[in-house]
Amino acid sequence: MSKVLSSVAVTEFDSMVKHAYQGVGKLKSTVTMRNNVTADTYKFRKMGKGLANQKSTADLVTPMDINHEFAVATLQNWTAPEYTDIFDQAEVNFDEKNELAEAIAGALGRRFDQLVVDALDASTPLATAIAEGGTNLTVAKLIAAKVALVNQGVGDADLFFIANANGLSGLLNDTKITSEDYATVKALVNGTINSFMGFTFNFLEEREEGGLTIVSDIVDSYAYHRAAVGVAQGFENKTSIDWIADRTAWLSNGMLKAGSVVRDTGGLVKVEYDETA
Repeated sequence: MSKVLSSVAVTEFDSMVKHAYQGVGKLKSTVTMRNNVTADTYKFRKMGKGLANQKSTADLVTPMDINHEFAVATLQNWTAPEYTDIFDQAEVNFDEKNELAEAIAGALGRRFDQLVVDALDASTPLATAIAEGGTNLTVAKLIAAKVALVNQGVGDADLFFIANANGLSGLLNDTKITSEDYATVKALVNGTINSFMGFTFNFLEEREEGGLTIVSDIVDSYAYHRAAVGVAQGFENKTSIDWIADRTAWLSNGMLKAGSVVRDTGGLVKVEYDETA
């Protein structure tokens, strides 16, 4: 095999990975992003609440003394490499190149999602966790999560909910989701739930990266506001294609440098459910 690979093929492969990456990760649009971070850590600032003070005409103003807290995201390095001989000096096998790009992008996207899930798991939400109570994910639990967020002063916009496939099953079996008396979403027609009660839903499949935490059939799912979770990135993704002589093959690699942290524990609620119920 020739050691020569055209720069056009390398550039196109990099573009393919970046394009596919946007479609495979599910949680990037649900968090607060900080890009091009040059350090190994990033401090997300959390500004406390202020209180308006009454003032008489002659008095000096009294500062609110708003607290400033920091949540630190530690950036980690992740790679998604694969040896391949799909590249050839004369031409590039575009079908296989596209498949490899999608595989690398998928690995990076799932890892990004797992960083978010791990940050949620590591946090201690201010609101009391909604216990599984021997039931699957239900509308009643969604209501309880929404009430808990409202009670913490969380707004109605940019609310998200992550669960697994069995949580989707629980909701689809709840008549309040599927009945036109309660919702305009044709959940049973489409077989999915995009939004309900102000939440945008993301359902994660079983993943080798870990996915949602499940202990004795009890799933830890989360309702949260976008501003409650932050992800800092050194770079979104990079690709490299290098000739490895002793393997007589090209090493294609995708790279991600990122870290996630919960910025505000008042902006999320843990919702437990029994996925076998």
